[in-house]
Amino acid sequence: MKFLIAGAGGVGGYIGARLAEKGNDVTFLVRQKRAEQLKQTGLTVKSEKGDVSINPALISAGDKGEFDAVIIASKAYSLKQVIKDVNPFVHASTVIIPFLNGYRHYNELFDAFSKQQVLGGLCFIESALNEKGEILHTSAAHRFVFGEWSGERTERIRELEKAFADVKAEVIVSTHIEKDIWKKYMFIAAQAGVTSLFQKPVGPILDTESGRNTAKRLFAEIGAIFRSDGVPADPNLEEESYRTLTSMSYHMKSSMLRDMERGQMTEGDHLHGFLLEKAKRLSVETPVLETVCANLQIYDAK
Repeated sequence: MKFLIAGAGGVGGYIGARLAEKGNDVTFLVRQKRAEQLKQTGLTVKSEKGDVSINPALISAGDKGEFDAVIIASKAYSLKQVIKDVNPFVHASTVIIPFLNGYRHYNELFDAFSKQQVLGGLCFIESALNEKGEILHTSAAHRFVFGEWSGERTERIRELEKAFADVKAEVIVSTHIEKDIWKKYMFIAAQAGVTSLFQKPVGPILDTESGRNTAKRLFAEIGAIFRSDGVPADPNLEEESYRTLTSMSYHMKSSMLRDMERGQMTEGDHLHGFLLEKAKRLSVETPVLETVCANLQIYDAK
């Protein structure tokens, strides 16, 4: 299969490098500044799972070509531009695999392409670019999950399995991808919500009774939205998600909090704003979620 990776950042660059490491045909769609950097230095991943350096194949928006699979792992606020950039490289049988958090991006991708072309996808990894443009993988996890919305093991899924076979990452084909997406959505929205609200890692928040109660209430509010909207989810999802939060490292920060500390835009509108819109439409009371949204809106307005 011919892969196009939209961007060469922490997530897309990581999985693209791992695919290329095993001999797959991988091209990165990057902007001029990143292209110039990669031409000089190559693409380097530094990871406890094994370092890798490649000389990546690069294209830019406006170039020509067709690809069998397009992987999108951009920040949500860049998605509209990414869709414009990848559109010329997509043909009728191209499969699109998004590795973004949340759900709103699926509606945008379904509108831009055919729904049949877009797989469900999610990833579990902590990776980011350093000042040299190298990708630093800073956690033990490097799990990538995708699947058909129907749960079927189709021919294209089998082809993707072949391409990902022996790649140095944990790759899972899910037969219930929609449920998996909503499960991660609940967790990431609550974890990012409380850490960005209190501007602290998980541990100090859970050390206090008020912090624990705030986290529990946020999980409960998100669960109430899910149930009111008919989202496919396990009945004990809130309790399971809260237990996962309590099992995290004391000093664990959400990527949203790290973005705020670096003075960067957040994905608050994509993650929390989308949930608040649902809550209002469904008349679900969500005072903690609304406070989280207000905090992020005030920050992003700067």
